[in-house]
Amino acid sequence: MLAGESLDQFIDTYWEWDRAKEAQDDRFLHPDTKSGEELEEYRLKEDGVIVEPIRRGKVSRRTWIALLIMLITVPLMLYLSVKFFHGKKYMRFSLLVVFFAMAPFFMAFEGRKPQAREIMVIAVLAAIGVAGRAAFYMIPHFKPIAAVVILTGVSFGGEAGFLVGCFIILVSNMFAGHGPWTPWQMFSYGMIGFLAGILYQKGIMKASRVQLCIYGFLSVFFIFGGIMNPASILMTYGRITKMSLLAHYISGAPVDMVQATATVIFLWFMSRPMLEKLERIKKKYGLIQR
Repeated sequence: MLAGESLDQFIDTYWEWDRAKEAQDDRFLHPDTKSGEELEEYRLKEDGVIVEPIRRGKVSRRTWIALLIMLITVPLMLYLSVKFFHGKKYMRFSLLVVFFAMAPFFMAFEGRKPQAREIMVIAVLAAIGVAGRAAFYMIPHFKPIAAVVILTGVSFGGEAGFLVGCFIILVSNMFAGHGPWTPWQMFSYGMIGFLAGILYQKGIMKASRVQLCIYGFLSVFFIFGGIMNPASILMTYGRITKMSLLAHYISGAPVDMVQATATVIFLWFMSRPMLEKLERIKKKYGLIQR
C-alpha cells in the first residue's frame, strides 16, 4: 500500500496533475491555503475520532428537493414496474434509477462542469464496493456494500452516496445475478448513503467509529430490510397484506441481522483509514467542493 508522499506522487502522476495550471484556479485550493502552499497532512485525534470532513452545518435546498424526488418518484416507478410489468423490465427500470441518481449528483456542481478526477473518485468507490462484494461471495449476506455507501455519503454528500449505492448493485449483480430485485436493492442502498450524508452534514451524526457503526446497523436493518421485505412480497404475490408483511419481516430478520452486523464490522475497521484518505485527497485536490 502507498502512503504519505508516495501516495501523493502516485495520484499526481495518474491524473497528470498540472500544478502550475491548477495553482491559478482557486477553485481547487482550500480557502485558507495560499497559492502554491502544500496542505497539511491530516492528523487523527488521540481519542479515536476520525478527522472531521468539512461540514457546512446546513443542508442545501437542492439536497432536500433531490431527497424528496427520490422518495416519491423512485418508489412509485418501482411499484409500477411490478404492478404493470410484473418485474420483467427490471433492467430498464434499473437504468432509470441510475438516471434519477445521477441528476442530483451533477446538480451538486452548481453550474460548473465536473472534472474527470471528481467522477473518477466516485467510480473508484463504486469499484471498491463491487470488489468487496465479490471478495466475500462465499459468505451469504456478509458484504461491505453499505459500509462503502455510508462512507461515501459522509465524505462527499448524500447525492454521491446514493449514486455509489446504485452503481455498486448494478455492476455487482452482473456476477451475483440480476432480477426484479435489482432496482429495489439500488434504491435501498442509495437511500442509506443519501441519509448518511444528510445526517452528517446536519451534525446529527459524527464521523466516529461508534456513531457510524450505530447508523450502519440501524440503516441496514430498518431501511434495507424495511424496503426489501415489502418489495419481495410485491415481486412474489403482486399485493401486500398485513399477514404477508409480518411473515416476511419475521423471516427476513435473520438475514437483515447478518447484513447489519457485517456493516458494523466493516465500518469499524474501514471507516478510520478510508475517511482519512478520502478527506485528505478531497481537500488537497478540491474534489466536489460545495
